Amino acid sequence: MPTILSHPAVPLAIGLALGSRIIPGRLLLAGVVASIVPDLDVIGMRLGIPYADQLGHRGASHSALFAIVLGLLAAGFAGQLRASRLAAFLFVAASAVSHGLLDMFTTGGMGVALAWPVSDARLFFPVRVIRVSPLSLKALLGARGMIVMISELLWVWLPAALAGLALYFATGKQGKARA
Repeated sequence: MPTILSHPAVPLAIGLALGSRIIPGRLLLAGVVASIVPDLDVIGMRLGIPYADQLGHRGASHSALFAIVLGLLAAGFAGQLRASRLAAFLFVAASAVSHGLLDMFTTGGMGVALAWPVSDARLFFPVRVIRVSPLSLKALLGARGMIVMISELLWVWLPAALAGLALYFATGKQGKARA
């Protein structure tokens, strides 16, 4: 997995590019949280749930269905998020599904159960360029963690920033900021 520090790159890029009129601050925060929440499944490892189990790491919580459920939950709280139900649903669901998609680019692990419960298959993209993050804090803070951070800067943050800039210019936001 990319670290929990890099999963928010996608909602931050989209939210900042679209601006606070479309993605208000509260919705942006909900998207950031939704991009991290799937990794709470690592708690299951401490509870004895095997990695390969459907409730294990990169299992059900990394699925498109899980992302849709989070999106529906956000739609139910759209008023508190200061967004329309559609914007809350789409942004939070996209933020959550981006987690599994990023994990599918990593160099390790067992793959992502993106289609759960329809399929238990664990998937990767054919190109796997993001160095997999260690699951322990000690390893993350060591030499291996530094390699992971550099990989995430190159393969997560840089593309997210470039995509965010492209979206920003494609939506014409730069002209409105000057007016």
